[in-house]
Amino acid sequence: MSSSDPTSGPVPDPDRLWCMSEVDIFADLAESEMAPIAAAAPMRSFAPGELLHSPQQHSEALYILKQGRVRIFRLSADGRALTTAILAPGTIFGEMVVVGQSMHDNYAEALDEVTVCVMNRADVHRLLLADPRIASRISETLGRRLAALEQRLSDAVFKSVPQRVAETLLTLATQRTLGRSLVVQVTHEQLAALVGTSRETTTKVLGDLAARGLVGLGRGRITVLDTVGLRALTTG
Repeated sequence: MSSSDPTSGPVPDPDRLWCMSEVDIFADLAESEMAPIAAAAPMRSFAPGELLHSPQQHSEALYILKQGRVRIFRLSADGRALTTAILAPGTIFGEMVVVGQSMHDNYAEALDEVTVCVMNRADVHRLLLADPRIASRISETLGRRLAALEQRLSDAVFKSVPQRVAETLLTLATQRTLGRSLVVQVTHEQLAALVGTSRETTTKVLGDLAARGLVGLGRGRITVLDTVGLRALTTG
């Protein structure tokens, strides 16, 4: 994907500057520093269910997720989907070997109405990796993501399904808050793919958690009612 016309001036469209705001890797940057970055990262929108990236659509691009959630998953030889992450706004992802992030075998699917800013390889080098502050934050972000994936793999071996469901709900609940309750917008099937079990087993576990007053169940959403109780379950 090509970058925006550099002759458009140092002050970007307000919508593009919005795309850069509240993103951790750009924390503490002045507006004048964000302007050329925003100008080089045009916005794109995707509808729920639409693929942002697939192994068949190879392109070296860095995505900055501004709005909506994105599911990262792989397909097994028999067509089963393994969800490796559900990304929230403020996250970076993409096929960018230069920053230690590869999506060679991965799909990226919009779960909601999604808005991303897209930056090509050359502009990532020129505008992001050349700035030690941003480069360091990218490295830290990818390091945390790798650690989280390794923890999930460890949990799959050593923790029970109810423990993994509780752990995953607590992780996802921190991404969105509604009033005093923590709302997770995820289907039973999506949660099952994250936990690494069947939808039927996940539905049974959620029913048990709801009966204990730990969660509330709704269409396409799960409300965490008792974080202390869920956290106790993860270590029990």
